[in-house]
Amino acid sequence: MTDTPVLRLTGITKRFGSLLANDGISLELARGEVLALLGENGAGKSTLVSILFGHYVADSGMVEAFGAPLSPGDPAAALAAGIGMVHQHFTLADNLSVLDNVMIGVEPWWRPVSRRAAARAKLVDLARRFGLAVDPDARVGDLSIGEKQRVEILKALYRDARILILDEPTAVLTPQESERLFETLRAFVAAGLSIVFISHKLGEVLAVSHRIAVLRQGRLEATLPAAGTDATRLAQLMVGRAVERTTRAGREHAASAGVPAAVGGTRASGDGASGAAAVLSLRDVELLEGGRRLLERVSLELRASEIVAIAGVAGNGQQPFAELLCGLRAPSAGTLRIDGAPIAATPAAFVAARVGRIPEDRHHLGAIAESSVAENAVAEHYREPPYARGRWRVDRVAIREAAQRIVADFDVRCRGLDQPTRQLSGGNMQKLILGRVLSRSPRLIVADQPTWGLDVGAVAWIHGKLLDAARAGAAIVLISEELDEILALADRIAVISHGRLSEARPVADWSTETLGLAMMGAGAHGEGDAARAA
Repeated sequence: MTDTPVLRLTGITKRFGSLLANDGISLELARGEVLALLGENGAGKSTLVSILFGHYVADSGMVEAFGAPLSPGDPAAALAAGIGMVHQHFTLADNLSVLDNVMIGVEPWWRPVSRRAAARAKLVDLARRFGLAVDPDARVGDLSIGEKQRVEILKALYRDARILILDEPTAVLTPQESERLFETLRAFVAAGLSIVFISHKLGEVLAVSHRIAVLRQGRLEATLPAAGTDATRLAQLMVGRAVERTTRAGREHAASAGVPAAVGGTRASGDGASGAAAVLSLRDVELLEGGRRLLERVSLELRASEIVAIAGVAGNGQQPFAELLCGLRAPSAGTLRIDGAPIAATPAAFVAARVGRIPEDRHHLGAIAESSVAENAVAEHYREPPYARGRWRVDRVAIREAAQRIVADFDVRCRGLDQPTRQLSGGNMQKLILGRVLSRSPRLIVADQPTWGLDVGAVAWIHGKLLDAARAGAAIVLISEELDEILALADRIAVISHGRLSEARPVADWSTETLGLAMMGAGAHGEGDAARAA
């Protein structure tokens, strides 16, 4: 790492109406350096990176790359200057080959002959140099998540990127894939590349970065070396206060010792509820769609006050499984029962059975963006008393009273009940959805990626509320790709791989390593004792 900056941001300020998203931010990135960018949701990270990559134009300030000013609002100029970006959500064409994806947008459209042979040679050389093994002729749609990420990184390197921006690069990777990525990053640094690393995972930030920049409320709160700091200090810098991590074991230990829990009490464990009747029962459930088998012979039982986590790499059947548990899909075979009784495969029937849904996509599935905070607070049950007045009318006073309670009880920070929900931050939108679910004292909660993309403070708060709900008697299915979250909250863990669900075993039987192996398909369905070989 050298002292000469390859990237310099000076006095970057950006407003959106009355919102000051970036306030005079100045940062430098050196050659061969990994600079981590941290901050709460809404702290200004995305805006800053969008300015850097040319998607936004700053109101004031300047970006320099390799000593030359960067043309504002011009992604092509950023690419030409050697800046590459790997987005959290991949931008690949699944129906094309790896080589085709890498070449898209590189060759001029008027060139009569494609230089595929030279492109293949360059791609193979880059893959070899940086340990990014991938078949140039493979169809991208057939690749694993980790392989797709390698293609995204190779796309940037193929364009001769010397600065890489990685946005939540491990969000959909197993621990083993994440470690391979970190090895690749170390190879990048050795080759003189510079990296801006954006992540909510503080342990990873400390493991891979040289320096850490923390944003809070649009301002640069601190820039500090990774060596000598810790996750506790980083969390406090991010949110402006101490953040106490809430876990199943910690809360139960606090209660047994007579110490009040930080977020409200303890709860019965799954083992303690093992004699009770099952709240949710699945027996040999199959799910077919267009000739494809989405779920295969899935069986699971879940009791009151129990949290069963479903771990898996994205795209292995989590979403069909979540939709099945909310009445959005009907089993093609097998049985699904709630409190011992079969249930119609309609969302209305599941809502009536007090099944609460926290969907993966809060923006498009969890809320109606243009509707108000008040309307979204009761969106799934406004036809029930006390909100319904006859078949066609609703009691708007009752709706606003309920919404006001949710806003207060769940700390939803908004300008008022009439504010459009799309204007809420991600964390506040998730709190509104959580309040809508928990205010009905649900029997079963399907929590699908409940903390996706949220900062450490919001994560701790939501974890506490889920544990409180389990203590109050709710059975919870936690679908998550965050292994730390799973290990912190679950009583039992099952792994979903290629539409098959393993036996749900006690959390003590698993480690991060064995979970990662099972998520990759090794030992996930009862083959030997791989899951216990911690």
